[in-house]
Amino acid sequence: MSFEISNVLSKMKMLYMSDHGSVVSMNIFVALLCACIVLGHLLEEYRWINESITALSIGLCTGVIILMFSGGKSSHLLVFSEDLFFIYLLPPIIFNAGFQVKKKQFFVNFITIVMFGAVGTLICWTIITFGAIQIFKRMGIHSLELEDYLAIGAIFAATDSVCTLQVLNQDETPLLYSLVFGEGVVNDATSVVLFNAIKSFDLNHIDPTVALQFLGNFLYLFIASTMLGVLTGLLSAYIIKKLYIGRHSTDREVSLMMLMAYLSYMLAELCYLSGILTVFFCGIVMSHYTWHNVTESSRTTTKHSFATLSFVAETFIFLYVGMDALDIEKWRFVSDSPGTSIAVSSVLLGLILTGRAAFIFPLSFLSNLTKKSPNEKISFRQQVIIWWAGLMRGAVSIALAYNQFTMSGYTQQRSSAIMITSTITVVLFSTVVFGMMTKPLIRFLVPHSKRKNSMQNINDQVSSSPTTSSMNVPLLENSLYSEADIDELQRPSSLRDLLSTPTHTVHCLWRKFDNGFMRPVFGGRGFVPIAPISPTQTNNLF
Repeated sequence: MSFEISNVLSKMKMLYMSDHGSVVSMNIFVALLCACIVLGHLLEEYRWINESITALSIGLCTGVIILMFSGGKSSHLLVFSEDLFFIYLLPPIIFNAGFQVKKKQFFVNFITIVMFGAVGTLICWTIITFGAIQIFKRMGIHSLELEDYLAIGAIFAATDSVCTLQVLNQDETPLLYSLVFGEGVVNDATSVVLFNAIKSFDLNHIDPTVALQFLGNFLYLFIASTMLGVLTGLLSAYIIKKLYIGRHSTDREVSLMMLMAYLSYMLAELCYLSGILTVFFCGIVMSHYTWHNVTESSRTTTKHSFATLSFVAETFIFLYVGMDALDIEKWRFVSDSPGTSIAVSSVLLGLILTGRAAFIFPLSFLSNLTKKSPNEKISFRQQVIIWWAGLMRGAVSIALAYNQFTMSGYTQQRSSAIMITSTITVVLFSTVVFGMMTKPLIRFLVPHSKRKNSMQNINDQVSSSPTTSSMNVPLLENSLYSEADIDELQRPSSLRDLLSTPTHTVHCLWRKFDNGFMRPVFGGRGFVPIAPISPTQTNNLF
């Protein structure tokens, strides 16, 4: 009896020690997040050192300290989990991107964005895959199978434009920002869809029908994911408009918007769709309809809440990547041949540079053929910036690499360890080196005077417009026309109008449909919700 009691007590003690260790780890991690925010504020003037590089540097320094105190056994506080990344950290980042995006610029360049993000990613994936197959075998890496090579193509085709977007300003360079931002979202979705398709297809029996099946599956996922996000956003707008939840509680309005946004992502994952595309378009629809149906206090709260969650998630990701880069278990497998790991990383960087150039410049040329106005065309300098912006790799690449080459964050195979360490090396090098060179490159290619004049023109247009709030006219942001000017545009009356001025024609058709049907049903700009009334005000009414 006494032995059983002591055994139970020892188990309780071990459980307590484990829980206490988790609490200590979380305390340190939260303190590091606070340090990242403070240092990011102090380094605000030196924008070539952005928050991503700051978080990576703090993570690396923390990893070194943990290695010293643990005797070289561990370098991180938390175990990396793909579920943690894809289910909890990625949704708020993508949703806030859709919620805050300048929709006018995004949809004007939608075809170019899809070309870069979807077609371009497929081209880059093909080049990286075939390049890796040819070069890695000559380097003596023979244990990788066809599925691994295809997965490598998807892993390193996934861009991370966070560093560049922190430097670019969507008011100063609206075209560049919309192209880089839009391509990044579509690229991430395409890379994840590619990766999942590779794992689901039987690669032992490849025939011509597999390519058609893959293309059909991709189009289905793209369209279905987009429609699911749109429908979820419209449902949230309809519920809030009809129920006037803000009469009783603004907290319920904010909570419902957040939960509906997260529900759209989880529904997409449940239906094996692209959660990235779904939550992105849900954010666009919510900012156009739902956001205007809530009370004024809820608008301010939601706007800053979504931005805060996104910022914390981004900082969390880069901080952990910095610590995980020094995971001694993975480096121990390649310690006997460090030259191989460096060579693999160099090859992958070269393939990334080549694969991105192979589609940015040709697709930009094709895009310019469809543009009549010189201001709408992508100049060569802008093409260089877009090419450079997509060279950085980040958390999506690491998450996909862990999914392919590890089991629960650990690996026992030398080839898998080489791929993990090479992925970490590519992410660190591209984020730090390419990220630090981004600001000087933009200053050199897009002179400050030119960006300042562009900003001044935009400010003049906004000041002459009836509405100065950037969120009050979501689909007209960064437009060259004010609300009154667009009403005076010639209404499209024939196919010739559509072919000669497709952007203005489609916009006029959309405004007519939006004002005549969508806004009366789902609310939006112009809808004035019932303001919440306090109990004191209610008593004064009687």
